[in-house]
Amino acid sequence: MPKRTDLFESDPDDTREAIMKATYDALSKHGYADLTIQRIGDEFDKSKSLLYHHYDSKDALLVDFLGFMLERMEGTIPLEEAAAADDRLRVGFDHVFAEILDGDREQFNRAMTELRAQSAHDDSFREQFTRNDRYFESRVQDIIEEGIQQGIFREVDAEQVASMLVTIIQGATFQATTSTEPDLDAVRTELDAYIESRLLDDD
Repeated sequence: MPKRTDLFESDPDDTREAIMKATYDALSKHGYADLTIQRIGDEFDKSKSLLYHHYDSKDALLVDFLGFMLERMEGTIPLEEAAAADDRLRVGFDHVFAEILDGDREQFNRAMTELRAQSAHDDSFREQFTRNDRYFESRVQDIIEEGIQQGIFREVDAEQVASMLVTIIQGATFQATTSTEPDLDAVRTELDAYIESRLLDDD
């Protein structure tokens, strides 16, 4: 998850963006369980009546928030910094794991884990998280398919590999927010090993 400064202007004029910024800050401070419209309003610089005008419940606001996060996150992972497909994967992994380990956003990452847990009982959350997952899987799949075309990667099922890699990263995120001893270095090392042993073409 990118830093807040990557997602928001310091003082956004657009009402929706200002609401999203306030939601981000309130989630970071309070988590999902203790989040209320009032607490989002406490972080909102404009009239609190605007919150109730645009959203009839906390969960309706949060579903929109998840969609907003996807829109903004699409351009924040610097995959274009590398030309070769294997290097692009490593850049993506480095970015994600740096974000998971970023202590400045520990509370926000925990709140996002709480939100994902709500999708077990809420179709709106489930649909939005599914959309988020499919987006990241498609990005990884595109890189793998490019690597095959470049002759860097073996002929693998790009869709299947992308699904597996994203699932591993989601598991690492879950462990980082729910365990006192997450071994993220081991996960990152094994992802590199997977690229070397399973994806790279030896020819």
